[in-house]
Amino acid sequence: MPADLSARTAGAVALLKESPETLNGFLKLSEIFESTTLDPHSRETVILTVAARNQCHLCVDMHEAKMASLDPATAPAPDRLAAVRLFTLQVLASSGAVSDEELAAFTSHGYTRRNALEVVLGIGTYTVSTFANRLTRAA
Repeated sequence: MPADLSARTAGAVALLKESPETLNGFLKLSEIFESTTLDPHSRETVILTVAARNQCHLCVDMHEAKMASLDPATAPAPDRLAAVRLFTLQVLASSGAVSDEELAAFTSHGYTRRNALEVVLGIGTYTVSTFANRLTRAA
């Protein structure tokens, strides 16, 4: 991670320390999200989708760097990542009430209903982060 991005990230964490509960909640949720059955590229796609939608430029920069550091040989097909991005946007737009067709389209790319719930977890986790970063002006 570039030094300037590292410093911005450290600054954001310092701002969140004003509410240890918020910081600890985000860190625990993030750890849980990282342990899901979604592959790392799909997890980063969920995070980037939430960060871009919520206009958290710090998160976009940080997770673009993280995505770039992932092994491209393990990346799912582009249409699979496009499907998780679209599904994330559909979950956000419908507050979780996606249609049967939208869920079927997501699962037709090899994702599972479990993965759909993991997308919801990622959305919740990174909504906390992006909203807190924007509130504290870290983003």
